[in-house]
Amino acid sequence: MDGQAVTITVHDRLDQIGQADWDACACPEASDGGAPNDPFTTYRFLKALEDSGSVGRGTGWHPQYMSAEVNGQVIACAPLYAKTHSQGEYIFDFNWAHAYEQAGGRYYPKLQMAVPFTPVTGRRLLTRPGYEDAGRAALVHGAVQLADRNSISSLHITFCTGEETEAGEAMGLMPRASQQFLWLNRRYADFDDFLASMSSRKRKNIRKERREANDFGGEIRMLTGDDIEPQHWDAVWTFYQDTGARKWGTPYLTREFFDIAHEVLRDDILLVLAEREGRPVAGALNMIGRDALFGRYWGCVEHHPCLHFELCYYRAIDFAIEQGLARVEAGAQGEHKLARGYLPAETHSLHWVRDAGFAEAIEHYLKAERNAVNEDIEILTSYGPFRKDNREERQ
Repeated sequence: MDGQAVTITVHDRLDQIGQADWDACACPEASDGGAPNDPFTTYRFLKALEDSGSVGRGTGWHPQYMSAEVNGQVIACAPLYAKTHSQGEYIFDFNWAHAYEQAGGRYYPKLQMAVPFTPVTGRRLLTRPGYEDAGRAALVHGAVQLADRNSISSLHITFCTGEETEAGEAMGLMPRASQQFLWLNRRYADFDDFLASMSSRKRKNIRKERREANDFGGEIRMLTGDDIEPQHWDAVWTFYQDTGARKWGTPYLTREFFDIAHEVLRDDILLVLAEREGRPVAGALNMIGRDALFGRYWGCVEHHPCLHFELCYYRAIDFAIEQGLARVEAGAQGEHKLARGYLPAETHSLHWVRDAGFAEAIEHYLKAERNAVNEDIEILTSYGPFRKDNREERQ
């Protein structure tokens, strides 16, 4: 930066950086009062995780937020954590940890630049506009230096953008490819217009699923902002606990997170609730970005056929079309999403490993894995539910 010194600082609390400086890097587009591109890297979301005890002592996610300053101005920052396990990341490195420790090394703690519990692509190297190159370089070199000086095994930057992946690879980090499923809005006028783009068999199946779901004996409500009331979070917490206990053993978020979310995040949230006789029996929680809807949590206390598909996928598509959003990101895994209009897309991460020999072995593995992921995406896409002629017209 024309010889100007960049100061890197590590913080164990987000308020040591401050909301104005953090959001100037994380979501400068939201300064117009609109939604951020990525609600998960905003100060209010990450602070809710911290204040609720969802990260911090006893969780295995220990904040090491990083900031880069030039002449006293924060030009870049990053959500960085020291991890004592590999839970809640969705870019799996359990085998790496096992091999590293079998060889006599100490894999944990490691450094994780990520949004906890959130498999959503977004910027991880958060830079103030105009400082992209300098800010990214400062954060990457600062994080690697922090790991190296403290004999930490590795650094992982997960669900970063393609642009960040290219920049990180140029700085010596190892890129990794994964996949998840997205629904893309091809300028659909309404849900029927979306269905018209699909093959006849898939179109009939979705209509059948929607009929079955909506015949569950109650009503489905879509709530955001002030329509969300404090008592709704009791139901969401019940749903979240049930799903979390079955998937992860222990839910990642605390009950207090949802209370804080009601105060500071409800404008970023879409709740889809199925109620029967005035009682919520199933629900899905989504986060709203400027150009995307992000599906996050689902749960139920009663089983009804196809209700999961309706609340998580079809109502999300309804909302995206109505609001003019470009896509719906439905979270990690789930090839069942393919038949419902969600296509596979590549996701990215970056990795640095302190031990040169182990890093070389991982690099070989990542090259083979990347080829397999790209082949899988190509095959799955070919089995997509859309009519070929319509797919070409909409592109």
